[in-house]
Amino acid sequence: MTNVVVVKRVDRGDADLSEVTDLARAAGYDVVGSLSQTREEDAAYHLGEGKVSELAALVAETDAAAVIFDNRLGPYQTYNIAQKLPQNVEVIDRFTLILEIFGQRANTRKAQLQVELAELRYELPRAEAKASLAKRDERPGFMGLGEYDESRERDIKAQISRIKNELDAIADKEETRREQRRESGFDLVALAGYTNAGKSTLMQRLADDLEVGQNDDLHPDLDPTAESKNQLFTTLGTTTRRAETGKRDVLLTDTVGFVSDLPHWLVESFKSTLDSVYRADLVLLVVDASESLDAMREKLITSHDTLYERNEAPIVTVFNKIDAVDDEELEEKRAALSALAPNPVAVSGLTGKNISELTARVEDELPAWERERLLLPLVEDTMSVVSWLYDHTYVEQEEYQGEQVFVEFEASPAIVEKARAKAADLSLPSESA
Repeated sequence: MTNVVVVKRVDRGDADLSEVTDLARAAGYDVVGSLSQTREEDAAYHLGEGKVSELAALVAETDAAAVIFDNRLGPYQTYNIAQKLPQNVEVIDRFTLILEIFGQRANTRKAQLQVELAELRYELPRAEAKASLAKRDERPGFMGLGEYDESRERDIKAQISRIKNELDAIADKEETRREQRRESGFDLVALAGYTNAGKSTLMQRLADDLEVGQNDDLHPDLDPTAESKNQLFTTLGTTTRRAETGKRDVLLTDTVGFVSDLPHWLVESFKSTLDSVYRADLVLLVVDASESLDAMREKLITSHDTLYERNEAPIVTVFNKIDAVDDEELEEKRAALSALAPNPVAVSGLTGKNISELTARVEDELPAWERERLLLPLVEDTMSVVSWLYDHTYVEQEEYQGEQVFVEFEASPAIVEKARAKAADLSLPSESA
């Protein structure tokens, strides 16, 4: 395991190194030291030059092979800092670290493409700067970046275009699948929120008594379970399972967790994954209620910025992990965050507390259903239509009346229309029969 020192600079206040420490560990590093500074950014070194000398001494003392900044570094700053450190010590900034973690967790073609796209978008504005720095430094392959090729910028743009086209094709297939699911009577609910908020644990709680059919051709990507670990970025792709909420047939999708201070280009690179949230019928925004009030507020603001830009579905805020919070503290947080999280549902995915309240809220917030009554003639295909109604709607009453069947049910408007069409296709028995 590689030893690293984590670093953070803030303009004011005290620097919180907890997240970058967790990120570093999630990437497989061993954090052996930390350093922070409160001051305005230095154009040359990001930190003050004296603090960089202090960092160099700490690196030498801890035998660290890399330093990880919880900040965005420009290429010149990266170069200047490296020049002050012991030889061959790598300088990694926050976004390089996040991309490294994403790369480690990308197990599907879609995830791999999104990581590659993000990496290319990160590299593109740096290509010219790398060339300038390489010319200033006599050693070829400056900082492990490789010799500069004048065609590199064109290559990057061509690769970005190719990846975007492939991701667009994947997105089109996923949109078709979403519509197939809705046409089959499913409501689509997405879990969103910060990484480590407990989304995967909550998903397991909502679906833990439900088995996914092995011969379900319509939903080939339904996984038997979602991973649940105390680890950042456990879920990089999406996992979809049937969820038990009551009379509605719900497909619940767990998506990649949000992270603070992500630039637009990085969020945009994962748009294909976030489409599972943007195009859902309902979004459950999961927040870790055991965190400090300030942390919850900051994460709610960032989540809203990400969601409300494109999302059209209703959003229900879920305060998770209430097993780690006493009632008085929970009520204080409810009151303080009421403007950002009106009427949240407080649950524990770990213990199952208040899960029934959450499922009831899901049913209430999903798009309204219509109630319909159909009188079907008893002909050869009638029972297949009745069976279809049981599979795609919530049947409240089925009654046989002579040569007819009365069925009362609830369903989405689209499903009600299909049911009416199926009923209309049933022909009455001929008089000569």
